[in-house]
Amino acid sequence: MSAYPIDEIRKQFPALGRTYHGKPVVFLDGPGGSQVVQGAIDAMVAYMSNGNANLHGQFPTSRETEAMIRDSREAVADLVNAHPDEVAFGQNATSLAFSIARALSRDWKPGDEIVLTEMDHPANIDPWLSAAEDKGVKVNWIPVDSGTLTLDLSNLDSLISSRTRLVAVTLASNAVGTIPDLRPIIRKAREAGALTAVDAVHAVPHFAIDREELDADFLLFSAYKFFGPHIGMAVIRSSVFKELKPYKVAPSDADYPDNLQTGTQNFAGIAGVKESIGFIESLGNGETRRERILDGYGRIEAHENALADKIRAELGAIEGIRLYQAPHTIEKTPTFAFTADGLSPAEFSRRMADEHSIFVADGHFYATRLAERAGVHESGCWIRAGLAPYNTEFEIDRFLEATREIVRTPALQAGGRV
Repeated sequence: MSAYPIDEIRKQFPALGRTYHGKPVVFLDGPGGSQVVQGAIDAMVAYMSNGNANLHGQFPTSRETEAMIRDSREAVADLVNAHPDEVAFGQNATSLAFSIARALSRDWKPGDEIVLTEMDHPANIDPWLSAAEDKGVKVNWIPVDSGTLTLDLSNLDSLISSRTRLVAVTLASNAVGTIPDLRPIIRKAREAGALTAVDAVHAVPHFAIDREELDADFLLFSAYKFFGPHIGMAVIRSSVFKELKPYKVAPSDADYPDNLQTGTQNFAGIAGVKESIGFIESLGNGETRRERILDGYGRIEAHENALADKIRAELGAIEGIRLYQAPHTIEKTPTFAFTADGLSPAEFSRRMADEHSIFVADGHFYATRLAERAGVHESGCWIRAGLAPYNTEFEIDRFLEATREIVRTPALQAGGRV
């Protein structure tokens, strides 16, 4: 492959054909959930059309369901460089984190400590925080530097100690796009004998992950963020997983990874996972699926980063717009949190949709601690735009021009109403 095949890519996402108020929709709400690739839709429809069945049956549709789950686990394992038996599916990353936290904290006791960060989505805070409160475990916080929107690691040595049982940290901020350097955090956790839980929900859509290189014990993400259905995945290091004792009904499987998958799973959703990964793979070359995935990610990054550079240069230069982002030396996903003078984030987003058919989001995106640190929590927080592999330079130009037009007339309400 040479040039990025944007036209062919867009043909694979049927939602991109949608219009609103007579104009083609520009989907810039990817950080909240991407559009779904046709291959994943087809896989889900095929599974339901060919015969839905539960597990452990002595008939073809049951055996086909079990084989499909194995195939999807293998695809997830190749996505993050793990082993298929380390992959568990669940309702979403948040639900899986709560299940893991409840199981892991069985052995926690007063005097133990955990470490959380002010940058994380609550999906990687509240499960551990709730377990800590139940067990009387102390919680230490890695703070956010409000000036740079990065993690402040200056007191890491005092935050992580021999008493630390778990360190939970994000691989990329879903609100402002900051990609923290996790190496010193995970290295310190390893030295202290603590486990690490990494929220990769916002990272997986944008760049390749190597679980072994990252050295994470728990890796959590969701397919609806990377072109697939609403279903979550937990990749848990086997040495940790085999000791984990999740709460479950007595007759269900006792061995990992099935023991974490409480109740009947969303089999149609699991069927779509392999094809959502297959989209990334289809963009790359290589002898193995892992090699093709890595190459595909390289092409996605190059495309998204080129568009992101244009947005950062032009959006931040628009009078009345304040862009919240880490310094240029810090890696970031193509995610842009900003505010507009004279307009609430909600009003700006409504006008962007109603007047320009461009979909951006508004709010705190559950990153409430980060919003407080950034000083925006009391004013409606942010407007957020985010890129996906299917976005084009023409769409970015539409977004930038629409932003200029909206901030020129801040008193005008959506649809011309006052």
